[in-house]
Amino acid sequence: MTNFSDFALAEPIQKLVAAGGYTTPSPIQQQAIPPALQGKDILGIAQTGTGKTAAFSLPSIHHLLNDKRRAGRYECRMLVLAPTRELARQIADSMTGYSKGLGLFITSAFGGVPINRQKRILERGVDVLVATPGRLLDLIDQRFLTLSKVEILVLDEADQMLDLGFIVPLKKIVPMLPKQRQSLFFSATMPKTISQLADQFLTNPIQVSVAPQSTTAERVDQRVTFINQDDKQRLLKDFVNNENPDHMLVFTQTKHGADKVVKNLMAVGIHSAAIHGNKSQPQRERALGDFKKGKINILVATDIAARGIDVDGITHVINFDMPNVSEQYVHRIGRTARAGASGISYSLVAPDERQFLRDVVKLTGVKPDVIALPEGYDEPPREEVAARIYGQKPKKYGATPTRNGPPKNKHSARKGRPGGGGTGRGGPGSGAGAGAKSDGPKHWNNGAKSFKRRQVRNADA
Repeated sequence: MTNFSDFALAEPIQKLVAAGGYTTPSPIQQQAIPPALQGKDILGIAQTGTGKTAAFSLPSIHHLLNDKRRAGRYECRMLVLAPTRELARQIADSMTGYSKGLGLFITSAFGGVPINRQKRILERGVDVLVATPGRLLDLIDQRFLTLSKVEILVLDEADQMLDLGFIVPLKKIVPMLPKQRQSLFFSATMPKTISQLADQFLTNPIQVSVAPQSTTAERVDQRVTFINQDDKQRLLKDFVNNENPDHMLVFTQTKHGADKVVKNLMAVGIHSAAIHGNKSQPQRERALGDFKKGKINILVATDIAARGIDVDGITHVINFDMPNVSEQYVHRIGRTARAGASGISYSLVAPDERQFLRDVVKLTGVKPDVIALPEGYDEPPREEVAARIYGQKPKKYGATPTRNGPPKNKHSARKGRPGGGGTGRGGPGSGAGAGAKSDGPKHWNNGAKSFKRRQVRNADA
C-alpha cells in the first residue's frame, strides 16, 4: 500500500485525507490500516511521531460511518484512552479533522476542567470519546457514562500509561467493556509488562512494528555533555544565546525544577513557559498555544507532558535532567525529527546521572556524541562515590557500625546469628540471658572494646 487511495476507506474519508495533503501512508499506517479495516485487533509498536493516530483513526471512522447505529444516552461507540490531557485533546482534534462534515460527534474528557460540561455532552451520547483513565472512571462512578456499547477500544501510548501508574484504573475499565469489540493497542516501546497488559485487552491480535523495540529516532543528532549540576542553568542560557533555536523543548525531572528553569531563563530575558502537572488546564493550554504560535521559543516540561506535545518544527530537545526511567528518553527526543524532519537532542549529565545515561545507551544501543564543556566551566569528577540521586540515599549493604558496639544486622536478633541467641538487638549482653553466648564468631561476644580495637587495627593495616 503506497498510497492512501489503495486502502478500502470510504470515499468521504479519502477526500478528507487528500484535502489534508496526505498521499503516502507512513510505515505504521501501511501495516495497521488494512487489518484494522477487517475488524481485527491490532498490537502496534512504533516510535512517537510516526502517524499512529491516523493508523487507528481512519479505519475506526470508516467502521462508524458504515454502521449507522447511533449512540444512546450516556453511551460512546468508540473509546480512546490516553495517558495525558494534552494527548487526549490532540487525538480528539485529529479525529475531528479526519471526520469533518461526516456527522460524527467526537469529544474529549480529562481532568483539570469542570466535569459538569462533560456530563452534559455525554447525556446525548457520543460517537467517539477520548479520555484519560481518571476522569473516565469519575464519569462512570457518577453514572454519566456506560461502556456497555463500546464497539472499538483504542489504548494509545500504553507504556506511558504504566509509567504514570494507570495499571489499576485500566484493570477496572476492562470488565466494563463488551467482550465483542475491536481493540487497537499502540505503544512506543514493548517491555514485558506491556505485553502482559496487551494479553488482557486483545484477542488474537495482529502485531505490527515499524522500528526495533526502544529505538530512538534515526534523524535525531544525539549529543551529551558531562557537567556539574550547579552549572547546568548557565550552560542552558549560553546554549540558547548561541544557537537561537526556533522551537526548543527542555525536559526536567520535577515540577519544581521546571519552574526554576523558567524563572532563571526569564531573569536573563529569555522568554519561556513551563507545563507540568501542577499547572491548571488553562495555564497548560496557554503555554502550549504560545509555543505553537511562536510567541515563546522555549517550553519547559516534565515527562507527563512528553507524549502530548505534537508541535511542528521542534528543532531541539534538551534533557536538562536525565530521565530515571530510560524509556522516557525515547519519548522525549521523539518530540523532534517528526514527519521526516531532523532534530538535535542534547543531554546535560551531572555526575550522579551517569548511571541513567548508561541505562539509556544499554536500552537504545546508541551512544550520543560527547560535546566538551566550553571554556570557563569546571570539569565534573569522573565518578561520584555513593551519589545521592534525586534526594535518595544510596542503598547500604551489610552491617553498619554503631557507636557503642559491633555492627547491627537485620539477622542479629535471630538464634544462630552473630550477637543473637535471644530477642535482643545483638551485641554484648543481648542473648537469652545476661552473659549468654551466641553461636556466632567468638569475638562478637567481647563487646565494644574488642570492636574498637579491630577498627584501629584495620585502619593501621
